Amino acid sequence: MRRTTFRAAGLRSTTLRTAGLSAALLLVSAAAGLGQASAATSGSSGSSSDAHAGTRAAAAAPALVDALQRDLHLTKAQATDRLAAETSARTVEKAARKAAGSSYGGSWFDAAHGTLVVGLADDSHRAAVEATGARVTRVAHTERTLDATMTKLNAMDAPGGVAGWHVDPKSSTVTVTVVDAHKSDNDVAKFLSRAREAGPVNVEKTSHQPRTLAAGTVGGDPYYTGNVRCSIGFSVQGGFITAGHCGTPGMSVSGWDGSYIGNFQGSSFPDNDYAWVNVGSGWWTVPVVLGWGTVSDQLVRGSGEAPVGASICRSGSTSHWHCGTVLAKNETVNYSQGAVHQMTKTNACAEPGDSGGSFISGDQAQGTTSGGWGNCGSGGETWFQPINEVLNRYGLRLHTA
Repeated sequence: MRRTTFRAAGLRSTTLRTAGLSAALLLVSAAAGLGQASAATSGSSGSSSDAHAGTRAAAAAPALVDALQRDLHLTKAQATDRLAAETSARTVEKAARKAAGSSYGGSWFDAAHGTLVVGLADDSHRAAVEATGARVTRVAHTERTLDATMTKLNAMDAPGGVAGWHVDPKSSTVTVTVVDAHKSDNDVAKFLSRAREAGPVNVEKTSHQPRTLAAGTVGGDPYYTGNVRCSIGFSVQGGFITAGHCGTPGMSVSGWDGSYIGNFQGSSFPDNDYAWVNVGSGWWTVPVVLGWGTVSDQLVRGSGEAPVGASICRSGSTSHWHCGTVLAKNETVNYSQGAVHQMTKTNACAEPGDSGGSFISGDQAQGTTSGGWGNCGSGGETWFQPINEVLNRYGLRLHTA
């Protein structure tokens, strides 16, 4: 079984129909909470804004607490405390990275203790990092060394038996994931030999391998490109962002009701997996992510990046709303069409048709669904394209409340 990019199949919530809003909502959003969201549509922010006051307000939202209780198997108190701690960790991470300087070896959220952990390759900046509120641990390599190793691996052609690779700050290595059934293949062995020469590398096994997946369209879905249906990610000024594998520049996009929305203005896949679509013809954007009745529709207030280990939730038109945790960042995923770089891996489930959908932490936009393996019945893993890279690449401004 291979990992997939999630596009096609599934049904959209009937709440859009019953509300009579044929062109009201452009992102995977809106239904019952539109009235509240519309009042906030005049707000906007830069691509990397982190509205602390709004994040604190959303951190303990009952619907989010309920979702984390369900998906992460937490008590109500544990979910509430975790959301508050993760909000703090996002702020601490920025200060800690700056304080660590060239000694910075990466960071991650320690859910058991509710703190951000920062790896340092030496103790020269320990006191300054600890002063930010982070917990410090020694690691073997700096982030710069690990990123340099990633760059070397990204320049290599990987065989199909290699699922991907990412920087793992906890082990202070680049972790290469190999499909168990192909671990003895000669081409896999040669790749691993070259990878180890590139820098500090650790090898893990998986029973899954990436591939893309397309299928026929189903009526009532968020948007269509030809005979493929994907999910909308986040509103930006003048349009929305989504997955690059869902369409190419110039391709026409129609909404769930079949009416014309706009066209793909930019798209990149493979190498990246992002795209943006302009909005017109009576459609408009709102800073909302649809909760699909599982949680209330979520307002988007910024794009502050959640650390490894933090909880995260995603919304998509097939499997709707599900949560998990951030497992890794800066991972290269080896799809059959080619490698996609700098992805974030999570254990939030997703299914075909969810491609391009929203990943959000608290009220902070994180990225758009790319692919994964498994499903929301038995579980799995999902990768997303981080949002700030997309915004910066096309000079877009996230639409925020």
